[in-house]
Amino acid sequence: MMEKADICELSFREVLTKYQKSSTNVKPSDVAKDVLGVLKASGMEVRIYDNNQNLLGFAENGIIVYNGTPKIFKGNISNALKGNYSYTVTNKSLIYFAIPIQNNFYENAYVFEIVENISYFYDIMDKIRYILIIGAGGFIILITLSSLFIAHKTTKPIKYLLGATKKFSKQQFEQVSLKRKDELGMLADGLNQMGIKLNNYIQYQKQFVSNVSHELKTPLAAIRGFSQYLYDGEDNDTELKKIYYHLLNESDRLTMLINELLILSKLDKATPELNIKQEDLSELTNRVIQDMKPKAEKRDISMESHLNNGVLANVNEILILHAISNILENAIKYSNPGGHIIIETSKTNNSAVIKISDQGIGIHKNDLSLVQERFYRASNSGATKGSGLGLSLCREIVEKLNGQLIIESEIGVGTKVSIQLPLA
Repeated sequence: MMEKADICELSFREVLTKYQKSSTNVKPSDVAKDVLGVLKASGMEVRIYDNNQNLLGFAENGIIVYNGTPKIFKGNISNALKGNYSYTVTNKSLIYFAIPIQNNFYENAYVFEIVENISYFYDIMDKIRYILIIGAGGFIILITLSSLFIAHKTTKPIKYLLGATKKFSKQQFEQVSLKRKDELGMLADGLNQMGIKLNNYIQYQKQFVSNVSHELKTPLAAIRGFSQYLYDGEDNDTELKKIYYHLLNESDRLTMLINELLILSKLDKATPELNIKQEDLSELTNRVIQDMKPKAEKRDISMESHLNNGVLANVNEILILHAISNILENAIKYSNPGGHIIIETSKTNNSAVIKISDQGIGIHKNDLSLVQERFYRASNSGATKGSGLGLSLCREIVEKLNGQLIIESEIGVGTKVSIQLPLA
């Protein structure tokens, strides 16, 4: 429009110059008539105004109109008479572009106005906007996919290393390897070396415990036999009989400890050695309850059982009986006289569950995460006899059977121990 305005202004001034040379009395209407004759096809509409904003003439679509009342934006004309290009755009996509025309005295004597339809411009803008929206959407999708790809590439090795550390915590040592030369690759190499050393150390420790347990079993059996013989044969000296009784009890305690260590050493070996078959956990639990009744009655502790039928799981009978016995014995041992124990079996979420709840002394929250470790005893266990292997042994038995041992406890309220095994 600016280029067209310059051309129209030049043509207008040529016509105005001719009049100024030929006569001193120039009629604005004559000037407008000649200008329209030259510039009538300059736009969709062409208008000429004098300095009083009067319409001197106009043409539409290249045809001069003599009797017509076009729409006039006086503000647009007024701004042009101040010496500036001025324009107004209507909601019908029409632009009214006003051009000031000066006479030989450099006065703004006329206004030449061009009216054009600029709907094409809006069409182009709509297309550009559409292209930008499509482009922005494609760019966002590309960035999102790229980000997801980069995140996957970045987080995949991290998840792999995290999984390796979790396996290490369960004493499942596998080779850790990342074919990378960056920091993650160095970390993987470090974890792999640590896993090898830990595995060697643990295997050495387990082998040592197993060997010592086997070596101690025979002499300990002899010590217990002689202690029993001395205890049974002593009828005169009461103090000496107490000493023999103490020796007998300690030898029994050591025998139980060695037996548990031997079971642990067997569990440390491959799982296929276990004799696994389908068993009814309710029946096995009831057998343990009947065996434990004398111990409970001796301490005036009542037991309540809720054993559902059909709670089946694939287990090793001897090992699971040992685990249930150990947990129930702990419940009796750490319950106050006159306490109450509830034993339940149920099926929940594809799991066979054995739950034993007592009203005993409870376990401190700081000890809960440690009581399943070997040789660890809770800080409030006091003088109660124990090796610190019971719950550790139960956990390892349950985990060998693809289950989970869950312990919930509160000091002074009691403890709930649940064995969860896959349903058969």
